[in-house]
Amino acid sequence: MTEKELKEEMTLDQRRSARAALKTRHSQSVVRLMDERIDLRGVHALADFVDESVRWTA
Repeated sequence: MTEKELKEEMTLDQRRSARAALKTRHSQSVVRLMDERIDLRGVHALADFVDESVRWTA
């Protein structure tokens, strides 16, 4: 089954759930990276925003 066929078979709820899981994984990865590499703070505004957002909601 190709990726295109798989996407067509996924329901709207499944796509929303998959998208939310991907956003969560990416956010976790950004926060982990920012924890490991403090020198990266201030380099990329979006990464700083995600890092601060996650910390404020934790």
